[in-house]
Amino acid sequence: MNHIKSVLVGLIAALTLAACASLAGGSMAPYTKVNDGMLVGSNNMTLYTFAKDTAGSGKSMCNGQCAANWPPLLVDGSPAVSGDYSVITRDDGKKQLAYKGMPLYFWAKDTKPGDKTGDGFLNGAWHIVKM
Repeated sequence: MNHIKSVLVGLIAALTLAACASLAGGSMAPYTKVNDGMLVGSNNMTLYTFAKDTAGSGKSMCNGQCAANWPPLLVDGSPAVSGDYSVITRDDGKKQLAYKGMPLYFWAKDTKPGDKTGDGFLNGAWHIVKM
């Protein structure tokens, strides 16, 4: 019986370490993950930051028509975040995920996973999140 117990404890420890390793790798499951050296959403679409946002301000400067073109990465409720991740409240009251204090966005003109057509858009104001 003690052998089974120690095997189970070892298995739980291994699974916990694997989960922690994936978080340390720059993902905030279930919302983001790293793909090909950049941060992407759970839908595998490229994530961007906006130069007009101020890191750590808790505000997004992309609202209205801007947010229609650059949809924010919204989160439900109050997810537990840690490390480089935080959650901001947008002007419309919705919650948006931020990385290193910068709100995260998708680009409406990216049509398939791996597209990064918004990088450098608007005189360099939009940037992919490189990991």
